[in-house]
Amino acid sequence: MKIPFSKIETAFRRGLPDLALGLDNLSTHKLRSLLTMLGMIFGVAAVVAMLSIGAGAQQKVMAFIEQMGVRNLIVEAKEAVNWQALQKVRRTSPGLTLNDYETLRKGIPGIEESTPRKRIQVSKVLPRPQLDLPVVYGVKAGYLKIGSLRVTDGRFFKPAEDDAATPVCVLGAAAKDSIFGAGTAVGEYVKLNDQWFHVIGVVAPQATSQSDIAGIRTEDQNNLIYAPLNSVMSRLEESMSWLKDEIDGVYLHLASATDSPSDAEIARGILNTTHHDAGDFSIIVPAELLAQQRRTEQLFNTVMVAIASISLLVGGIGIMNIMLAAILERTREIGVRRAVGARQRDIVRQFVVEAVLISFAGGLLGIGLGFGMSELIAWFAGWSTVVTASSIVLAFLVSISVGLAFGIYPAMKAARLDPVEAIRYE
Repeated sequence: MKIPFSKIETAFRRGLPDLALGLDNLSTHKLRSLLTMLGMIFGVAAVVAMLSIGAGAQQKVMAFIEQMGVRNLIVEAKEAVNWQALQKVRRTSPGLTLNDYETLRKGIPGIEESTPRKRIQVSKVLPRPQLDLPVVYGVKAGYLKIGSLRVTDGRFFKPAEDDAATPVCVLGAAAKDSIFGAGTAVGEYVKLNDQWFHVIGVVAPQATSQSDIAGIRTEDQNNLIYAPLNSVMSRLEESMSWLKDEIDGVYLHLASATDSPSDAEIARGILNTTHHDAGDFSIIVPAELLAQQRRTEQLFNTVMVAIASISLLVGGIGIMNIMLAAILERTREIGVRRAVGARQRDIVRQFVVEAVLISFAGGLLGIGLGFGMSELIAWFAGWSTVVTASSIVLAFLVSISVGLAFGIYPAMKAARLDPVEAIRYE
């Protein structure tokens, strides 16, 4: 139902005097008004700051999961915790192998791209890195698409270079800065253990998770060196490699993200058969992780808002208290207004407008304080904080709603005062 413009205009004109009167009353008692607003200010600031902390943490995790690719399936080999556990597993399972990779590639329909992965923790790098030693990923050329890598300088290696085990490599952003600093890396050589590799490219920075996610190794995704799989396996294979899996990861890029849960079950069934249910691998489905993370984010936001809303509730009680006190102070004024023709709804509107003005001003100040708190937290604690528009709107709407809800009862009480008794009140 459409409301006629004339009615809106009439309501606006009636509300203007109440708005002016409310502003005048609040400015007359500045200190009392400010103290009344404190509850709203701290409540709104708490909502904005808490949601900014949660949004900052979730943003990093979500970016990392999305970077993994919602159309990807990732198989990770599980490392044995000790020698006895490794011996027990090896009695039944050979570990993750290239044969497993070929079986998965043939057994799962709709695979657009795939690659095994051999992860090598080198013990020596020249030129010497300024930071931690980078980790080497031996992969096929298709990892460029699977890993959503973007080459910023040079190029990625080609399938022919993998087939020929050519000693070339591509540096992650942090690995490049750590080894070559601000200088050019493409065209230079880097020595990994006892083998020299020709640097042919550098990739853009990648999102990195600060905590374990569903069996994914916590690793700086920027401090990596990518090299052809055959080059790594033939040139950098570590001593006593028979203790380790032939490969330690498999990436499968599917045609559709909707098929990933069912394809994950197919992969699990294939590997359980070839590994004789040894349980020495895990399958990661980024699409499922993304959906789960979004549910967690919603739950976290709900809990944070509920906790922070306690301050808003306290602020609402303060508004009600001050409005009840204002009724006693202005009883005579109310009686005079009623005597000269003001209706009950005019009195109600007057006090509701004042309550909403208090919560409105407190909400604005609280948003500013919330911004400041989130920046201080990010600066002192080193956390990533993100102040979202939704958190501002939510906190502001809740503050206005609290002011309205806690202002109605005092307003109704003021409107019910007997005009004759109100005029005679001292």
